This record gives sequence, structure tokens and C-alpha cells, in this order.
Amino acid sequence: MCPNVTMSSSKNLPSILVLGAGISGLTSALRLAEQGHPVTLIEGSDQLGGLGTFFGHEGRTFEKFYHCMLPSDGPLLGVLDSLGLTPEIYWRPSSFAYADNGQIYPLNTPVDLLKFAPLPFVDRIRVGITGAWGRVCSAKGLDEITTAQWLQGLSGKRAFTKFWQPMLEAKFGDRYQDVPALWFWTRFNREKGESKGEVKGYIRGGYKRITDTFATRLKELGVTLRLNEQIERADLDAQGQPVVKTNTGETRADRLLITLPWPTLVKVLGDSIKAAAPALHEDIDFQGVINHVLFLKRPLTKHYWLATAESRYPFDGVVETSTLTDEPDRGSGRHVVYLTKYVHRTDPRFIQPEAEIKAFWFSALQRLFPDLKAEDLETDFIFRAPFVEPVYTRGFLNKRPPEVLVPEKVYLATTAQVYPVVTSWNGSVIQAEKTLQKII
Repeated sequence: MCPNVTMSSSKNLPSILVLGAGISGLTSALRLAEQGHPVTLIEGSDQLGGLGTFFGHEGRTFEKFYHCMLPSDGPLLGVLDSLGLTPEIYWRPSSFAYADNGQIYPLNTPVDLLKFAPLPFVDRIRVGITGAWGRVCSAKGLDEITTAQWLQGLSGKRAFTKFWQPMLEAKFGDRYQDVPALWFWTRFNREKGESKGEVKGYIRGGYKRITDTFATRLKELGVTLRLNEQIERADLDAQGQPVVKTNTGETRADRLLITLPWPTLVKVLGDSIKAAAPALHEDIDFQGVINHVLFLKRPLTKHYWLATAESRYPFDGVVETSTLTDEPDRGSGRHVVYLTKYVHRTDPRFIQPEAEIKAFWFSALQRLFPDLKAEDLETDFIFRAPFVEPVYTRGFLNKRPPEVLVPEKVYLATTAQVYPVVTSWNGSVIQAEKTLQKII
């Protein structure tokens, strides 16, 4: 054990302890260290990056949970530029499709929508009008009405039930009914707002390239990185100084910045912080996700994302990341596909044995692609994360936790605060920068 460890200050700047080494924690540690603060970064796992963690396969690394960048992700791209990574980022055209009754329908242009046979023609027009209105309408008041109400009013009940509702259920399950329209409006405009067409970005070497570069830069700046430390309690000591207890002992600092997922955070907050902090909505819940990563010897489609909203499929989408990355171009002939399912951590499907998931999901994929054979599968993996995105409810703007819990002592930068910005690496960077404005 290492009891009563206290970080020392340099240059008369307060020492800062950052909990959690996802993109929020990494960005915060970087910016604070650049200002000259003594920084210690504690992470409970053995990897940096949060949902950007990786696994190895045949000498390469791949993300456990698929990632990409959008041209509109200015704050994230700015951080990567400061790390010297901009030359390693590349962009490719991207497309979306929708599976219905065994058929695959591209949905990327107005013409595609007009040809979308699963909807009657008048409903196709109304869905198109919904998209056009979503790009220009004000967000005012959208936090107070549900996505279901808003979309039914614009697209009609029939189009909502057939088209929009399955995709909302895929994201939030039966909790979709209270998700604010502001969530949909923001998400739609992030992914559909690019005038130059749908493109997505990736980085050579994968997201491990990003976290490795972070680690190198942080060490150069004198940041102490402590991995594999389980955070048990974050509180104030008798003198009002932040103190964090982990499985290796206690650490004190002048300031404490917490970037942990909200359900984890509320469990580790001590009574002194809670007593000094504003009233917190501790009941903010999160959706989890299951990813089934397949290495195939053949491609499935030309689309990056294929929505599989029908109940016949146990997954919500087929994300063919090899349409974006340069993996097939390296001569292996391998195609990487993610089957993804958003599901609450208490759902029995979340703890289903890996072998059952693999067999059941691959069989369902073969129903969608009848020419897919067992021998086309090189290997596959299952990854799960319990805290991916908050389950938003009406009026969520008023439920967001504050950046400052205890003035000049304890601060937050978590995904529960990102709303209405889309939950993503870019959204987390935005939140980190907002919190840093309160610290520095």
C-alpha cells in the first residue's frame, strides 16, 4: 500500500488529480500539464482511451468498439493536431443503408429516399421533409418534447412506426419514448450537416495511435500515469483537501477532476463532496452495448453502416469498418465488421455467454446475407461496455451535472454533461474544455 501520498505543486500552480483516462481525462491532463500544473492521471483498467481501447489480432490492433471522425469534429481534431497527428488522419466517402424484408436499401440521397420501397410514397416525401426541416429549424423547446412526438408530427404516425421507431428502440430499447427531440435534432445535424457529402475519418495505426501519442506527450510533460488502480472513494479530508482512495492507497491533491462514467462516479463520491456539492441527479442511467467483431474473408456490402431494425435480427446494425479503414488494401483480404447491439446492463442479453452470442448473431447475419458461409469467417470476438450513452429524458438540460462540484476543489467532465452535443470523442473533448475553463 501507498498511504497518504500527496502530490506536490510546481511553479506555484495547484496540483491536479484526474480520475479516468478516456478521451476526457487524456485531454484534460494534456491541457493542464501544458499550463504547468503537476498532474496525476489514474485509470482503473490497463489501457488508456475508455471506449477507444483496443485488442490485438495477428500483429495488428483493432478497436473493441468502432470509431470514426467527422469533418465537423473540430474540437477533437484540434486536440489531435496539437499532438501532431493531423497528417495521419485520412477521409473517405461513407454511406448508410437500411435492411428491410431481406432487401438492402441505400439511404444517402433524396433519390434514394424516393426509391425506399418499405414506405409508401407519401411517407417518403414526409420523411424527406422531416430531414430538410431538421437542418434549418430552431432547437428551442425541443428538450421539452419527445423525439417520438416531434417525428410523428413531422413524418406521420405510419412513417414513424415503420422507419423512426425501430431505430430509436435500437438505441434506447423501451426507454425511447421519453428521449427529448433535442437529442435527435443534434445527432441528425452532426451526421447530416456536411454540405460536401458524407465522409468519415480514421487514423493510420488505429485509435491506439492516438492513445500511444497521448501517453508519450503526457510523460514528456511530467504527468504521472497510474493504470490498473481501482478507484474506491473520492472525497474531502478533514482539512477540505481532495483525497482519492484506490486499491493501492490514498492520494491527495489541490484539485480533483473526475471524468468517470456517471453511474461509477456517484458510487465513489464521498459524503463530504456530496454535502458540499449542488443537488445531483444521481439516477441518470446509461445504456450499454455489445459488439460482435468479425474478421471475414469477404466484404458484405459497400456501406459503412447498415441499419438492421427488424426484430428478426439480434443486433441493431452492421458496421463494416473496412469500407473506411485501409485494412483490405494491405493485401490480407480481411474485412472487419462490427455487429452492434445497445442494451441495458441489467438485460439478460448483456450477460449472455459469448459462444451463444457468436452462434446466434452469425446465424442471423447469414439470413441477411444468404451467400455468407461459415468458412468466410476467419475469427470473431465479443466485447461489452456497460456505460455508453445516457438514457436521456425530457428536460435533460436541467439534469446535467455541473462542471464545478466544490469550488476550487472538485470538478467534473463526464458524458452525462455532454448533452445536447452528441456523445462521442468530440463531445467529450468539448465537455473537457468547458470544465477546464472553470479550473484554469
